[in-house]
Amino acid sequence: MRVRNLAVRSGVVDRRRRYLVLAICCMSLFIVSLDATIVNVALPSIGKDFGAPVSALQWTIDAYVVVLAGFLLLSGSTADRVGRRRTFQAGLVVFAAGSLLCSLAPSAGWLIAFRMVQALGGSMLNPVAMSIITNTFTVPKERARAIGWWGAVSGLAIGLGPPIGGVLVELVGWRAIFWINVPVVAVALVATAIFVPESRSPHPRRIDVVGQLAVVALLSSLVFAIIEAPHAGWLSAQTISLLCVSVCALTVLLVYEPRRADPLIELRFFRSVPFSGATVIAACAFAALAGFLFLNTLYLQTVRGFSPMAAGVSILPMGLAILVCAPISGRLVGAYGPRPSLFVAGVMVCAAALMTLRVGADTPIAYLLACYLVFGVGQGMVNAPITNTAVSGMPRSHAGVAAAIATTSRQMGTALGVAIAGSILSSQLAGPLPTGFVVASRAAVWVIASFGLAVLIAAALTTGRRARGSIERVAHLFPGDEPPAPQRRSAVDQRVP
Repeated sequence: MRVRNLAVRSGVVDRRRRYLVLAICCMSLFIVSLDATIVNVALPSIGKDFGAPVSALQWTIDAYVVVLAGFLLLSGSTADRVGRRRTFQAGLVVFAAGSLLCSLAPSAGWLIAFRMVQALGGSMLNPVAMSIITNTFTVPKERARAIGWWGAVSGLAIGLGPPIGGVLVELVGWRAIFWINVPVVAVALVATAIFVPESRSPHPRRIDVVGQLAVVALLSSLVFAIIEAPHAGWLSAQTISLLCVSVCALTVLLVYEPRRADPLIELRFFRSVPFSGATVIAACAFAALAGFLFLNTLYLQTVRGFSPMAAGVSILPMGLAILVCAPISGRLVGAYGPRPSLFVAGVMVCAAALMTLRVGADTPIAYLLACYLVFGVGQGMVNAPITNTAVSGMPRSHAGVAAAIATTSRQMGTALGVAIAGSILSSQLAGPLPTGFVVASRAAVWVIASFGLAVLIAAALTTGRRARGSIERVAHLFPGDEPPAPQRRSAVDQRVP
């Protein structure tokens, strides 16, 4: 009896430790995701302090997102080789150092540079934390629950970023949005050293230097060209040169990666129509989110004269809608497949953008809140089907890589959304920002609506029965792997062509 009691007690302790590890990993996800949106509401204050143009404000967001997207895959493979806990701890230190440097930045240029340092640390946190969770929760049911909490924390961070940022900017100043990361990281560092076990992959992939350089060159040159084109000119030597660099980097990826035994990006995944659709949907949905947030935080503070706190609270309905709809979407995906959730997401994003076209300098606040609520419903519905569609049907040994590519697509979409929205705004703006913003931003809003339409079209083309047939063909390209995880489909979903 005593032995049995000790075994039960040991099981309870092990369970508590597993969930402590989950909490530590979720802390890292929260601060990295929070920093992608918390800065939006501080942009007008940063621009005023530094006398920065719109392009500098774009780079404040995009420098972070481009580096984050560019190094996610490398960080995952590095952690498999040198140790996940060690890489995670290094990421925490670099992220905290970058945050502290951001809070001390003397100019917009230095702030952008320090945001890149911050993002380099962030790239070592999210993919590595997911690997730690996967290796800590070995029981499938517990693992699914842990990943569910992981997704909920991501939605919470995205939704709470603007209101938290607004409160901090108004009460303390914009530099405070970076200070809050330091104590959180300190707690996470101590807890990681005590509770998180070290682990490595038994068969780590070799680091793909050429592929990594090509990814960074592709993302940075493309975003740089889009952001700077309104000032340099679309046909200027600078813009054309940057676009040529993007094309060359993409060519290197397409030609070089298939020849490697351990490629950074497994291009054979894209022969799966649902997987390709998931990456397109992820990029479009998060481009819409980033562009929508960028435009509306500027609108609320520069056109309406809202304080940072009032602007952040005004966007809160969007965050609450994301929180409420994300778990609903997950259940819908489990019961009916990804198509219904994606259709709702595309329709809502489109509808919110079209509603925003009617927004002017004196639009009632109730109408604005309705726009943000509708957009939040769309964003809340889109995340679960992206992850489900990217991973379902893939060989189990490659599911983590597939999920990492989908995550990279989200970050790439975020960078492009801010770049495109800001570029259109700059090129259309005639006169000071407060007076010309409403008219200048309408073309960008149409682009956001087109992103929602793209989600709809991609969902229709890549989630049907014929598209799912390509999954099995891709699985056979990886001989010796475990059989692919099946996509759960209801009777309703099975009848969809």
